[in-house]
Amino acid sequence: TPNPNSLKFLSDFIISEVGNKEFQKKEIKNLKNPFVIDLLNIEGVELILLSENFLTVKKEENISWSSLKPTIISFLNDFRSKNKSPILSTRDDLVKDKKSDDDEDEVVSKIKEVLDTKIRPAVARDGGDIKFKSFNNGRVTVELQGSCSGCPSSLMTLKQGVQNLLKHYVKEVNTVEAE
Repeated sequence: TPNPNSLKFLSDFIISEVGNKEFQKKEIKNLKNPFVIDLLNIEGVELILLSENFLTVKKEENISWSSLKPTIISFLNDFRSKNKSPILSTRDDLVKDKKSDDDEDEVVSKIKEVLDTKIRPAVARDGGDIKFKSFNNGRVTVELQGSCSGCPSSLMTLKQGVQNLLKHYVKEVNTVEAE
């Protein structure tokens, strides 16, 4: 990934049936998934992003990948050898969104469509994700996740990539900011 503190681990099995979900070490006491908890408990792991066919790990700056990478690969292999189901399953309560999109207006729908079809696939190639948060008076707020979180080039990506694309496809958009 472009972020030196993040690595994307590709998988030949489904990791998440429920889309991209990010988990941070600081929220570990609220988590229920044993795999996620165990991975976040590894010294130096700051956050993880689970996607359909990849796992992104963001590490603390003072930890080297040479010591962390084999441990993460071992966790994935161990999980796969003991489980047939994905790490995040549609049966898990923790992954269900509580928000309803029924009240969404047309502009927000267009913004989400552009994010989902044009931006999210590109960001996923680098081991990250982008989530829509809000739209108000021409200002779109997004959350950068996975390797994009704290990446040195994320501000440039946000302004030159995401903002330009959204302004092109959705005339009501004036600016894009990260939460």
